[in-house]
Amino acid sequence: MLSNSVGFGVIGCGVIAPTHCDAIKDAPNAHLVAVFDIDQARAQKMGERYDVPFYTSQADFLAQPGLDAVNILLPSGFHATVGAAVAAAGKHLLCEKPIDVTVENALKLIEACEAAGVKLGVISQHRFAPDIIKVKQAIDSGEFGPLVLGEASTKWYRSQQYYDSGEWRGTKALDGGGALMNQGVHYIDLLQWLLGPVESIKAEIRTRTHNIEVEDLAIAILRFANGALGSITGSTAVFPGLPETLAIHGEDATALIEKDILKGFYSKASLGEVPSYGLSPRELKEREKPLPASPPLPTPYALHTAQIADFAAAILEDRAPAVTGRDALVPLEIILAIYRSAAENREVKLDEFK
Repeated sequence: MLSNSVGFGVIGCGVIAPTHCDAIKDAPNAHLVAVFDIDQARAQKMGERYDVPFYTSQADFLAQPGLDAVNILLPSGFHATVGAAVAAAGKHLLCEKPIDVTVENALKLIEACEAAGVKLGVISQHRFAPDIIKVKQAIDSGEFGPLVLGEASTKWYRSQQYYDSGEWRGTKALDGGGALMNQGVHYIDLLQWLLGPVESIKAEIRTRTHNIEVEDLAIAILRFANGALGSITGSTAVFPGLPETLAIHGEDATALIEKDILKGFYSKASLGEVPSYGLSPRELKEREKPLPASPPLPTPYALHTAQIADFAAAILEDRAPAVTGRDALVPLEIILAIYRSAAENREVKLDEFK
């Protein structure tokens, strides 16, 4: 390892691989040293694109000089098994979401990394968005007062062709789930990160418009430990696809987020006293202070760059990364609780997964 830069390699040269490779190249404390895929054409294409060695042998890849950390970009059901081999080789591990598709496998991966003494991080790049961080800081400072309600919505569109494009897509074994496990996991993670621990969930799921093994439509009601309620809506059957949104409501403030951008922020501190019946749209517009414009992200993969830079810093400074494997267990448990609730038609307590 260089004293100020971590050597990264990539396992899996599929759709998300260029995002990771570009993000690694942009991180000030990281550099790309090699890529691996069992498909030689894909491995070679990625290696030549980024001018690094490419491998079709996992053992040879892990023996690459200067390889300190590995980004696993495989179907979710492979994360734990491949990750355990990476950890056994003494390499730090940054895994795409979700950490795996079962709590049992996720714990095996976490324990394998702990036993090997290597860092484990899981991609949750939306936590690094500037406006998300602002809302988190406002909640932690007490500006929201007691939290009341949180709503996470990911209503996207995916064609049948999308699911047919990979044998693993839409399968229970390798995708683990559908609209929640694959697409909705990011805003589910943000919801629990901002509102705190979830106590129980009641949910319904459907496979409404696709020929797949998993859900393309889901709605859940959450009870939080702090007394707040929440809702999760997830779908890949909403035409033509809508921006993901997050709403956080407290007794003293509300934040409205769309695609990581703060679209509305209302607080007692900025609006002053509010009448018993609240403010009309006209009154709200008169009192509302314009939000400072969020600077555009420099690249489409800037949030990945931020998380990779944090992971590299965690290795160089010998500290925990911002999003650990155990952090990533929480959204997985929430999603699995939604599935169990729908299957058994009952409210599921999160401690059933402990």
